[in-house]
Amino acid sequence: MSDMSRIKTFNLPDLGEGLTEGEILAWLVKVGDTIELNQPIVEVETAKAAVEIPAKWAGQVQAIFHPEGTTVEVGVPIIAIDTDPGAGPLEAPSTTATPSGDLPTPSAASLAAVEVAPAEGMIEPGLIGGAAPGGRTAVLVGYGPRTTAAKRRPRKGAVPAQAAAAPAPAAPAPQPVVAPVAAPARNGQAATATGALVLAKPPVRKLAKDLGVDLSTLTGSGPLGSITREDVQQAASGAVAVAEPIVAAAAPSFGADREQRIPVKGVRKLTAENMSRSAFTAPHVTEFLTVDVTRAMKALDRLRGRREWRDVRVSPLLLVAKAVLLAVQRHPMVNSTWAGDEIVVKDYVNLGIAAATERGLIVPNVKDAGRLSLRELADSLTDLVQTAKSGRTSPAAMSGGTLTITNVGVFGVDTGTPILPPGESAILAFGAVREMPWVHKGKVKVRQVTTLGLSFDHRIIDGELGSKFLRDIGDFLTDPEAALLAWT
Repeated sequence: MSDMSRIKTFNLPDLGEGLTEGEILAWLVKVGDTIELNQPIVEVETAKAAVEIPAKWAGQVQAIFHPEGTTVEVGVPIIAIDTDPGAGPLEAPSTTATPSGDLPTPSAASLAAVEVAPAEGMIEPGLIGGAAPGGRTAVLVGYGPRTTAAKRRPRKGAVPAQAAAAPAPAAPAPQPVVAPVAAPARNGQAATATGALVLAKPPVRKLAKDLGVDLSTLTGSGPLGSITREDVQQAASGAVAVAEPIVAAAAPSFGADREQRIPVKGVRKLTAENMSRSAFTAPHVTEFLTVDVTRAMKALDRLRGRREWRDVRVSPLLLVAKAVLLAVQRHPMVNSTWAGDEIVVKDYVNLGIAAATERGLIVPNVKDAGRLSLRELADSLTDLVQTAKSGRTSPAAMSGGTLTITNVGVFGVDTGTPILPPGESAILAFGAVREMPWVHKGKVKVRQVTTLGLSFDHRIIDGELGSKFLRDIGDFLTDPEAALLAWT
């Protein structure tokens, strides 16, 4: 077997749902490792999930083309595998011309060492009108660009340029440091060495000169801070404190050193694209309903107490999901998609649950949730949430959703105006359950209350349908037992 046929390059595959790129999170192998068929070799984060990609061939890793943290397009080679390492070592790459006559690709170092001569008509660097440091054009101020070398008058004792050729340009001569000189006094004001003016009348200045007192070190007690005879006399006797220098507070900085730039990629990039497309495509309408869920919470407590439910995670989200599924049966048009010239009404409900993860917001869904029993629905919700938190949700689990619930109540929020996931016509926001005063049977009592927010696509769902759908969800949560008896 030839070396060319032994080495197989593995391209980043299309992981489905029209994904075009992925970020390499971690390499699970390194150069020289022996791998098996279907062994996971790399973990890639796509716009929807982090997935492990298996090897297409068994063999030995020869090269890894992209380091961790690199975003790679679908179809680009990411790794090279020697599929027959037992056949002996590979031939060393030739440094001469290839069989096709092509020369080997020069290295970056060799390219950097090549000095390119200026093209005909170009001005060499260092000439007036040529390139200057920072990409500017050297210009004689007031005369426009010139293509002659700038001339300077030679300094006394300087060595001619021809006799003093040095391997490196000489450092600029240091400029002399000039000490600040006090400005002349005028109108009774004496200037200090730093340029600050001192208010003092001429007789006071004369007295200070006679007594050897530096006016700039005094704090005046006269009008407008002027220095008086008493100030000078006290300074001469050592009874006055020297003015302390005032240190100006540093101005706050609002530059890049106090900013953080986060690349938009992966889940965050897909979420931004989907939300922008949905917000400006589907006309959103949001309605709210506040309901007393005290009976629903008591029903959950009774459910947890049953023997067959003791190992099941029972949360208020379970009853909300059940309420949504029952309401869809009563109002099927809510579970539909706008398809331009037609509306697609679906007989199945892939119930999406919005989940906040370290990688961003994802919306996995429970497939065909309407056919599940309450126990099966509880197990599916638990598995969905745990998988999402671990970052192992697959792209397939996040595709095909038909209706979504976002549980903002876990963050202590009462409700919200959620944006529709693309292709869906309704999304329900479930707020926090709180103890609040509520009129119950004609008396004000402390009851458990929550607020629901339903956003829907007004092209499909009008106000009446949206209101009835939301009202049915509220009725179920107000009295689950009565709703089940009435609807089933």
